[in-house]
Amino acid sequence: MRERGKAVENRLPESLAFADPALCRPLLDRLRRDLDRPLRFMEVCGTHTVAIFRSGLRSLLPKEIVHLSGPGCPVCVTHDREIAACLALAGREGTLLATFGDLMRVPGPGGASLKTAKAQGAEVEVVYSPLDALRLARQRPDRAVIFLGVGFETTAPAVAAAVIMARGEGLRNFSVLSLHKLVPPALETLLADGAPDIDAFLLPGHVSTILGLAPYRFLAERHGKPGVVGGFEPADILQALLLLLDMLRTGKTAVRNQYTRAVAPEGNPRAREILFSVFEPADALWRGLGEIPASGLVLREQYGDLDARRLFDLELPPGAGIPGCRCGDVLRGRLSPPGCPLFGSVCTPSAPVGPCMVSAEGGCAAFFTYSEQREGT
Repeated sequence: MRERGKAVENRLPESLAFADPALCRPLLDRLRRDLDRPLRFMEVCGTHTVAIFRSGLRSLLPKEIVHLSGPGCPVCVTHDREIAACLALAGREGTLLATFGDLMRVPGPGGASLKTAKAQGAEVEVVYSPLDALRLARQRPDRAVIFLGVGFETTAPAVAAAVIMARGEGLRNFSVLSLHKLVPPALETLLADGAPDIDAFLLPGHVSTILGLAPYRFLAERHGKPGVVGGFEPADILQALLLLLDMLRTGKTAVRNQYTRAVAPEGNPRAREILFSVFEPADALWRGLGEIPASGLVLREQYGDLDARRLFDLELPPGAGIPGCRCGDVLRGRLSPPGCPLFGSVCTPSAPVGPCMVSAEGGCAAFFTYSEQREGT
């Protein structure tokens, strides 16, 4: 192939190149060769969860390497009481809730969900971005349009931008219920709570495009745990594991960056500026981890007129959890999905009981869909 008189190479797209077996096999061989100790690593990103299972890496790794899936699925970590608050809003006359699709099926107390609320007449719309919620607010001035903000540092800046746009347009029927979570405080809580022999962390690539590396340094400095920010292709993950293993072997623990083609050491300062101009950290509830100080985001006082929690005087109702569901233990790395008594019997991706089976990024859903081994704990 030639273009403008110059030869153009036939090259694989980047994502395919990083999944090329010819690239991955030497990395896997090196990992097997250099492994001189057991390695229990936890990933804290739902995309990593799916990538490790779907690519087959989990079945190819040496048996001495144990993969734990942590609290990295935003829908999974949304607490029962937060779902109850969403349902309370859905039940109010004149409201229209805008939400990402996965949240629709997450069960709250008693098994009710936004999907069942919609079936019973509540106005709940699935959107793909907070800008879609702004569009609904413009189109439906007769409704109080409430965007349910879930997710981590990756999605929160876009929600902050939508809040700024709503203020600029003078949209008086738009508000946000912020259920956002911050990743570093959850990792601190995991380790402070006696995490189950986690040797190292595979850190989230998407979140780190915003945060950079500095917010994770406490892993090495206070807990002696190495961490690597990794990409999502098989070669990325294998390279990240090699970096983790090297730090464990040498005793030189640090936070390192494998995903250099997407993550800068300083992250994205402009995105953080927008994020924290609208939101401020606050205590938040996490499924499986309880209340974690300064691990959530609430709208600042100057945006109180766009804060659904204040506008509707919303409290988080008490919740008893889902009987028999062990999703919380899965998120903490204390239990493999098949160890839950509901897994694969009454709880499947087509008929989920717990949130870890609802989301495609949940550990239970990934294990059920891609794993050939569905037994043991």
